[in-house]
Amino acid sequence: MGSASRRRALADFLRSRRDRLTPAEVGLPAGPRRRAPGLRREELAQLAGVSVTWYTWLEQARDITVSRQVLASLARELRLSETERQHLFSLAEEPPPDREATSSPQALQGMVDALDPNPAYVLDAHWDFVAWNRAEAALIGDPALLPAGERNLLWLVFAVPRIRALLVDWPGQARNLLAQYRADVAHRAEDPRAAGLVRTLREASPEFGEWWAAHDVAPFAGNRRVFDHPRAGVLAFDYVKLSTMDESGRKLFTCLPADSGTAAKLASLTA
Repeated sequence: MGSASRRRALADFLRSRRDRLTPAEVGLPAGPRRRAPGLRREELAQLAGVSVTWYTWLEQARDITVSRQVLASLARELRLSETERQHLFSLAEEPPPDREATSSPQALQGMVDALDPNPAYVLDAHWDFVAWNRAEAALIGDPALLPAGERNLLWLVFAVPRIRALLVDWPGQARNLLAQYRADVAHRAEDPRAAGLVRTLREASPEFGEWWAAHDVAPFAGNRRVFDHPRAGVLAFDYVKLSTMDESGRKLFTCLPADSGTAAKLASLTA
């Protein structure tokens, strides 16, 4: 597991967090002849569900394997703050767990509303829609009208015929979007939501199943998407990812007109 210096830093960090906890804070009796105020190694090992020998090796900076599940258990039993938990995973050279989102739904909605008349939306870590403005709803249809489990960008693109008809060059745009998704959620491959979405999309779309098996990955690089809108006609947008918010996997996108014709039609899109 990593270099010797990183293993030593991990061991020292764990020891410092263990030393600051009292038995009473974790529901254990203090017991007689306790020479230090912190938890003993065997107490923390018992709480975290690991062997005393293995945990002792960890604090001795030995080169042993540490799973994400054990790191999460240690973080929980050591009462680590969110920042400390992120630091623990970083020292163990594991992808950091998602931070809990701090932006309220009202704040997110206010942000995308302020971007009107440009279509804008926020996706969560699984590409479920979290917020969207009137222009986005007018462009692709209101996600609020869909069941909660189907308010997902990949589901819309691959499983909703209306979106397939809306996108000019649907095969090219859909396959590129899938490659971006695969790259973005690689470290969440075992997540039940991610696995369930892939399973249902395989059943719903033959193209999804074929392209998913190809294992293509692609970065988000300011993509251009062209729509043949039933009311506004052809619209071309350059998609810009403005930020990743709260380190929770949320992503804010806005769609900027790619030509003067599209810019002229924006106001009428939500009329």
